[in-house]
Amino acid sequence: MNTENHSILQHYIKLTEFLGRTLGPDYEIVLHSLEDKERSIIAISNNHVSGQELGAPLSGEILQIIADKSYHNYSYRTHYMGVSALGKKLRSSTLFIENTSDELIGLLTINFDDSKYTDLAKQLLGLCHPDTFVETNFRYDETYKEIPPGQEKSQSGEPGTGNPSVQPLSGETVPVSGGETVNEALSRIFREMDLNGKSLSQSQHLAVMERLERDGVFLLKGAVKDAALALGISQASVYRYLSKIRRE
Repeated sequence: MNTENHSILQHYIKLTEFLGRTLGPDYEIVLHSLEDKERSIIAISNNHVSGQELGAPLSGEILQIIADKSYHNYSYRTHYMGVSALGKKLRSSTLFIENTSDELIGLLTINFDDSKYTDLAKQLLGLCHPDTFVETNFRYDETYKEIPPGQEKSQSGEPGTGNPSVQPLSGETVPVSGGETVNEALSRIFREMDLNGKSLSQSQHLAVMERLERDGVFLLKGAVKDAALALGISQASVYRYLSKIRRE
């Protein structure tokens, strides 16, 4: 390595350590020298993020960046997706390091592991949106799966009309049957309530929500979004109606 290139990269070695200490353990800072592509990493901070080691070769993502020669037009690339040696997805940004002759001599890459923040965001979303929480955390014994109407078995084991004694009583909750979508449930409820589904008043919206809640429709995946779209109201309005119903 010539003296100029060596001197330039020495400054970036100090910067690699500084950024690693400043940004914290979720950020990996990697300094590559292009003098030897098979042993390109000459400094690294927080290498637990990707599992890379000092003296490791250029990664596939870095080789691709060099191959497309984008460094001729840009000084850096930000927020592209990389994959660590451990198979973990990382958010990466790379600074191109050139000498006074505009030759690319190295790269400074920051890899950010945002997995724990993504997991935390999902948990918070689950608290704000109960339907999402239920669909990802609810499990049940498949032997109790509801049998579609007309396919019940009689005591002899043959398909029949089923035992009349187990039919829902008037006014009892009727769970959404297998395969019924939110829109189909709404159409059924509109017919039963003699509503046209358009320009509903606040009290009518509340009554429809009570039926959807009673019939177990909001246990379906994406039910809040679908109901809001079908009724022409916001998802926030759906949650307000549900909050009022569940308090009563």
